[in-house]
Amino acid sequence: MSSAALCQAKQPDKLAMFRDKAHQALDAFIDQLAPGLLQEEPLTLLEISEIFQEHKGDMLGQMFADFIRMHLLEQYQEEFSNCPKCNRPVKKKRDSSRRIDTCQGSSLLERGYFYCSSCKIGFSPVDEALALSGRRKQYDLQQLALKYLAEMPFEKAAELFEEATGVSFSDHRLHSLFVEFTEQMSIEDVIPSAKEIEQRIANLARSGNRRPILAVAADGAHMPTRPPGNRRKKRGAGEYREAKGFRIYAIGKDDVVQIASWHQIQSADEFARDLHLAASRIPLDKVRVCLLGDGASWVWRCMEDAFPGSRQILDYYHCMEHLYALAESQYGDDPDKALSWVMGAIGHIYYNETGCVIGGLKRMEPKNDNAKEQIRKLIGYLNNNRHRLNYSGAKRRGCPIGSGGIESANKFICHTRLKRSGAWWLKENGNGMLRLRCSLVNGTFDEAFAKYVTRDQARKYFGTNA
Repeated sequence: MSSAALCQAKQPDKLAMFRDKAHQALDAFIDQLAPGLLQEEPLTLLEISEIFQEHKGDMLGQMFADFIRMHLLEQYQEEFSNCPKCNRPVKKKRDSSRRIDTCQGSSLLERGYFYCSSCKIGFSPVDEALALSGRRKQYDLQQLALKYLAEMPFEKAAELFEEATGVSFSDHRLHSLFVEFTEQMSIEDVIPSAKEIEQRIANLARSGNRRPILAVAADGAHMPTRPPGNRRKKRGAGEYREAKGFRIYAIGKDDVVQIASWHQIQSADEFARDLHLAASRIPLDKVRVCLLGDGASWVWRCMEDAFPGSRQILDYYHCMEHLYALAESQYGDDPDKALSWVMGAIGHIYYNETGCVIGGLKRMEPKNDNAKEQIRKLIGYLNNNRHRLNYSGAKRRGCPIGSGGIESANKFICHTRLKRSGAWWLKENGNGMLRLRCSLVNGTFDEAFAKYVTRDQARKYFGTNA
């Protein structure tokens, strides 16, 4: 027998050892189920499920701990281990136990504890090998909990989390986890990488040799915020602040692909900086960019700076609202005439004949002072956005003419979670929640969480976020 084969033969049979431990855990689980099994009255499926849910965590938690011990048997048997900070060999001080909670239940780990007197840090090779969190709730539970609280209030998230997993995660600890996770998130983590964006665009089915349309839409959503201060004292009145956001999506022959969404309560200059970063990750030579927005000047300034030379389209429905507002003022007592005028104006604007509408407005005799003001405002509105009103040309090129993409993002990213009845947010927490929800929508949450784990591990021994 070769030396390698002889060495392998001397190794303990980990599988046999784990099998014995697993049988013991299963036997204990069966003992817990026995009262229900021996009941005379038949149980419903729901009752049986509740019995299994109540006890399965004990069995899986024990098997989980046994699996770890067998898997890392060499680390468990170490008497010396290198310090993770200075790399010097350190003698084991004692065996120590630690309770951890995972998606499999609660487990008690018995493992060696080492202390480096030079670096003044204690460590366990088993903890290092497993990359354990410093919290009792491990990373798999933390990752799942963040997804829960991204969708519902912290108290409700804690309640349903325990009901689904059998593991208690208080709303206070959820909030602590949320703050710690979202504080280290930035737009660099939330927006997909250049490689990922290019792949999403490449996967789109195209119509002939035409490049896909890349729609970039921007808008603001007003969020309820409150001033900082002591919870036990009056903070003062809250206020609604605008969360400026953009949504970028690619349009192929038959499908639409999400590229990036981003919302934050911030200034227009900060928004422009963030939009520039997203634009820098897009392969602009492989798409045809169209910009969509309403009449807000900050929207167009930011989009023009980030995507210079791109086709601009004023939201069709926003334009229609202005036409209807004038028709109501001028022809409010004659609905048929009002509708007729609106339909005629829309037709001209759609086919890039905005000059005809402006000329008609200049000749229009205002019914009253309100109508006169509406006419003046509409003339200015159409003149300012004249180069954004060629809707028929946009449709021929396959571009959207409505900003429904960003309007829906305002609702399902911002309003659904942050604009609940009675909810008022600190700006920092509101922005943290927006970053979390955007990462889930963009498909970047798992990567952001992996970075969080890396930083958390670095903090344990080195006190840094490296």
